[in-house]
Amino acid sequence: MIDTLADVGLPGAGRMPDYPGVWIDPHGPHPRKIAAIGVKLTRGRSMHGFALNVAPDMAYFGHIVPCGIAEYPVTSLAEEGIAVSMRDVVDAVGARAAALWGPEVDRADLAWRVLPEDLSAFTRGEGAGEVPATGQPVRVRSRLRDAGLGDGFDLRERKPSWMRVTLDTGPEYRRIRALTRELDLKTVCQEAGCPNIFECWNDGTATFMINGEQCTRACGFCMVDTSKPRPLDPGEPARVADAVDRMGLQYAVITTVARDDLADGGAGAMAATVEAIRLRSPGVQVETLISDCKGDPASLATIFAARPDVLNHNIETVLRLQRAVRPSASYARSLAVLARAKADALVTKSSIIVGMGETFDEVVQTMHDLHAVGVDIVTIGQYLRPTSNHLPITHWWTPDDFANWKRIGEGDIGLGHVESSPLTRSSYHAREAHGAAAPIVAG
Repeated sequence: MIDTLADVGLPGAGRMPDYPGVWIDPHGPHPRKIAAIGVKLTRGRSMHGFALNVAPDMAYFGHIVPCGIAEYPVTSLAEEGIAVSMRDVVDAVGARAAALWGPEVDRADLAWRVLPEDLSAFTRGEGAGEVPATGQPVRVRSRLRDAGLGDGFDLRERKPSWMRVTLDTGPEYRRIRALTRELDLKTVCQEAGCPNIFECWNDGTATFMINGEQCTRACGFCMVDTSKPRPLDPGEPARVADAVDRMGLQYAVITTVARDDLADGGAGAMAATVEAIRLRSPGVQVETLISDCKGDPASLATIFAARPDVLNHNIETVLRLQRAVRPSASYARSLAVLARAKADALVTKSSIIVGMGETFDEVVQTMHDLHAVGVDIVTIGQYLRPTSNHLPITHWWTPDDFANWKRIGEGDIGLGHVESSPLTRSSYHAREAHGAAAPIVAG
């Protein structure tokens, strides 16, 4: 870090006795900290990292005691008069890392451009100007270029044989469909176009989607509608509980659209739904698939207090693709949500979608990151493009690839359970996954 600072135009940084991190003017009259270092040993693994201040809003440091050091201030490159982009600083750090540790330094950079545009065209089926050669909206192509990706497969190409699902609208499927209509309930099975809907519904299971059907975010892979949400329906928790009871479920999965328009992100309604199910059907196990609630501790605590049997929050994709795939979310924030849930002694779960431009090893690294924050269950499945306005498929991963991820995740990394197959979705075989992981978590 000291060498990197010199490389970007700020020489003279150094260490200061008895104070960790990197300091400006460390031996002069006005020392100030520009970078912090963290080292931790947990669950038999060492974790280490650093935070170098490039151009953050320094006003926020006035509300805390940074690193517990009250006697010296914090600074940044921008505060020191160095105008340099985040990307240039990361490149400089990467070059120094390669010089120290060898040229084969893995990089998992985020896509850099933060898009200010309204991204809801993905889910409304609109484009921002179609490109005749590919059928991809201009906005999609821009996001792909920012992530270093290409155009993906032609929409007219047939899916591999292992991705084809047989239509099976059996009696149980029709019963559940009729029941959800009668009770005016939404399921993610329908709203997200899940390929397993026939298998799950014929098996008598479903994932209920609460807090409306309009999402305040616009992830590039998701089919759920993005528009201004309607007010919450206070009768929805009771109707979900009624459906769970009438379906005779032993395991219920409750998910939600993102509700960034609400102060609690919809957390209160999620907790109320869990409580309504348990009041109506005390023996039912409940899994909650939650949004990040913008990382708000009070909102998350509301959900944790309902004590779901599994707390699920999806990381969705690898670090490098986060801003291209879900620009309103954050890899670090998602890990923090899962870490908070584990600290509250909940069984935790997350999902990775593949086929949007990641490498095999990036998926392995993501499993490592999830394990590091205590995640117990991971699901991995192949991305299927809902419409031509969504992100394209760049790779069809084979059943052998998914089997290898499962082997690595459970055997090498130590995750409690990895559900990994081309057609796996976040709630696929949820009851079985919880049953497989529970003895390991308890131990």
